[in-house]
Amino acid sequence: MAADALAIIPGAVLRNLADKLYEKRKNAALEIEGIIKQLSTAGEHDKIAAVIGLLTSDFAMSPQANHRKQGGLIGLAAVTVGLTSEAAQHLELIVPPVLNAFLDQDSRVRYYACEALYNIAKVVRGDFIIYFNKIFDALCKLSADSDANVQSAAHLLDRLVKDIVTESDQFSIEEFIPLLRERMNVLNPYVRQFLVGWITVLDSVPDIDMLGFLPDFLDGLFNMLSDNSHEIRQQADAALSEFLQEIKNSPNVDYGRMAEILVRRAGSDDEFTRLTSITWINEFVKLGGEQLVPYYADILGAILPCISDEEEKIRVVARETNEELRAMKSDQTEGFDIGAILIIAERELNSEHEATRIEALHWFSTLLLRNRTEFLGYLEGIFEPLLNALSDPSDAAYNHASSVIQSLGEEDINVKFLVQLDKLIRLLETPVFAYLRLQVNF
Repeated sequence: MAADALAIIPGAVLRNLADKLYEKRKNAALEIEGIIKQLSTAGEHDKIAAVIGLLTSDFAMSPQANHRKQGGLIGLAAVTVGLTSEAAQHLELIVPPVLNAFLDQDSRVRYYACEALYNIAKVVRGDFIIYFNKIFDALCKLSADSDANVQSAAHLLDRLVKDIVTESDQFSIEEFIPLLRERMNVLNPYVRQFLVGWITVLDSVPDIDMLGFLPDFLDGLFNMLSDNSHEIRQQADAALSEFLQEIKNSPNVDYGRMAEILVRRAGSDDEFTRLTSITWINEFVKLGGEQLVPYYADILGAILPCISDEEEKIRVVARETNEELRAMKSDQTEGFDIGAILIIAERELNSEHEATRIEALHWFSTLLLRNRTEFLGYLEGIFEPLLNALSDPSDAAYNHASSVIQSLGEEDINVKFLVQLDKLIRLLETPVFAYLRLQVNF
């Protein structure tokens, strides 16, 4: 095949294609373009394949001087331009050596690979999509290239590929999402900008349902909110704001998977991440309905500590969310787990923050009032923490604990209750609780 190609392309053209001077390589590529046009018109596709093979093996993937590789890349682009509308049938031979050149150690080779792929993409447009995942992977790496010229060339190629994808009906979001998901926790700022850029562009395409796949990359976006770069934080926040607006307007949202992510992020050390997470949780509680019932305990576990956050904005949203959650009425048939919520409330009784302890006790009162039978089933495990709350230095906390315990006194006497009552009596007989003896009445 190489011998056939040598008979097609004049030796002088091939020598100039490997020359150190860019102008000679460029002129050689133009001559190759003209030859390919003639072969294409004549339907000589075997000869075209032979030329592509020669440009690949002897130039683009040559172990010799790098300007020879550069000439090969320019030549492959020239072949594509010469083929015009018939280029698609040869892409499987043209594209792989160009993609391979993105990994070359020489930055000039990587630069010319970007330029070559740009020119190829301009010609074939939508036919290019079958290589999208490989091209995306290459662009992701090139976005963080050590050479500024390569980065610049990659950005131009990236914009063209975005244009092609947004106008194509062959793009597969299902195949793309795993590729996106595995890169979302990369810390490199250039890669992060690249990823957010793609998320934003794809979300703007009406026929692509990015919201349906949001749980796959939501955590990565939240991770970017604490980036050292203000620009990246701003871009991630803008993308999240747009998705939250879409959630408000969408009838079909997978709240559950995303709630798990938001709960984790609400405990972040980064203030902006906590505020954004708790804001999302607030909206989810309003919008999620029955979908969120199995996650009430986890959500409560995120809200209660935030009620005592140092940042006022977070405290305000957390309190509002806590009230919304407590106002909801659910039963066990919907997946409501009173035991899980009591565990959270009991845990937060040990908080160093008064506001959180008070709200935890408020939850005991609410659950006893609404779900008395179920509540009493957990009495043995929660009675002692309630007794300990009587020694809370906060008057409000004491009043809540006292109210719950007094309410328990209205229950029919049984062995379990007598055991808990005995604990209370023994506790009140200690000197430290002398001042309470006349205040707690059954």
